[in-house]
Amino acid sequence: MDQVREEGMGGGQVAADELRLLIERAERLEEEKKGIMDDIKDVMAEAKGRGYDAKAIKKIMAIRKKKKEEYQEEEAILETYMHALGML
Repeated sequence: MDQVREEGMGGGQVAADELRLLIERAERLEEEKKGIMDDIKDVMAEAKGRGYDAKAIKKIMAIRKKKKEEYQEEEAILETYMHALGML
């Protein structure tokens, strides 16, 4: 396959076909991401419809992504600040 090479903005060579394929691949991934985000919205709407709090579910999901030690450290700092502000 012959690749047409043009001068790039930085003075380097750009393979037009390769660049086009990379852009198209990223565009497909963006479309898939949009579909997944729509699916997540549907799940949250279903949870809300069943009486669950969507914000609490999202918070739990964020916590589960973190390492236990990282979460505990964040909670300790938050508690310290809240005590300092008289919130606890």
